[in-house]
Parts: sequence; C-alpha cells; structure tokens
Amino acid sequence: MLEHVPEWLGRALMGWRAGAEKAAVADRTLGDFAAMTLASAAFADGGRLPERFTADGDGVSPPLHWGAPPAGTARLALLVEDADSPTPAPLVHAVVWLPPDAGALAEGAIGGAHAGALVGRNSYGQETWLPPDPPTGHGEHRYLFQLFALAAGAGDPGDDPGRSAVVAAMAGHVLAAGVLTGTYSRGEPAEIGPVGAAAPA
Repeated sequence: MLEHVPEWLGRALMGWRAGAEKAAVADRTLGDFAAMTLASAAFADGGRLPERFTADGDGVSPPLHWGAPPAGTARLALLVEDADSPTPAPLVHAVVWLPPDAGALAEGAIGGAHAGALVGRNSYGQETWLPPDPPTGHGEHRYLFQLFALAAGAGDPGDDPGRSAVVAAMAGHVLAAGVLTGTYSRGEPAEIGPVGAAAPA
C-alpha cells in the first residue's frame, strides 16, 4: 500500500516518526522486568530484513527463536512495531500470544497454523503478519520484534486482541522481555564503494 506513496512525499515526511520511546517495551505500566534473548536465523539484530519478509517480496513473517523464559512464565506475547512509521504511534505489524514452551516461530507462522497461538489484530485490523511497507524515500525504518514473558496474573486480551488490549493485559505482569530490531527502507541511494574501486559491470 505505502509503495504507492510518491518518493517526494516520503522525503517530505522524513522528520515524521513515531519513535521507539512509544513502543510497547518502553511502556512504563509494564513495570520492571529482566532481559531475555530473542533472535532470528534470517537477520541479525540491527540488520536489514530480507526482502522476502516485506511487501516487496513474499510478505511472510520471519522465523524467530528465543531462550527459555523465566520460571513462572504462563504465557508469551509477541508485538512487532514500526518505530519509524510517519504516524503518531508505531504501526503494529503483528500481535501474537503463545504458550510458554513455544521456543520459536517458524517462517510464515504469524497468520498461519501454530499450535496454541492466538494472533491478534495489526494496525490494519487484520489477524496476520503485516509486511513492512515503508514509504519510498522516508529513510530506514526500525521494526521492533518484542517478546514478553508473562506471569499467571496477566489479563485475558480477548479473542482477537489489538495492541492496546495486549498492553493492558500485560501491565504489571511482565517477567522478562527481549527485543530484536530489523530494518528496511525504500529509495535509499546505492552504497558508494572506495575511491578507485571498479564500477560494477
């Protein structure tokens, strides 16, 4: 959808960004919590998302895996947000509730079949993965994959929860959280090689 935004408009909106400080993991109502590991075999933390997982490719969700959650974890919650969307709050790309022993999500699992998983609504109101689709010329976007380990007292977010319902249900019940950042952009200038390097054929 946003691939149709003209490049001049994307560049004009360069300074308009939601901000990582508005991401779920920065919400103070969640309280204090320990750190846990979250990673992907498809990209490194802070690295560029392969096109396959975006609106420019197949648009499937990337594979994720994580370390064992703390003792007492009753459920896991995954939120994926675009910290650099030109919107008042980060754009939500996925909301998923998982059993505590899940350990991983396979490629394409968000919106597909996964035992024990409950997929909530993204910012477009769909119960699936929303592929990254930044405006051309808007610069690099940071996609924050945030995994939360929740204690038994966490509330029930409902059958098709959105971001606000999930954050409200998690408030005060987060035992640990992990963050993995992937980046993506459109219309960026090509990298310039060292002086004297041969031009590509």
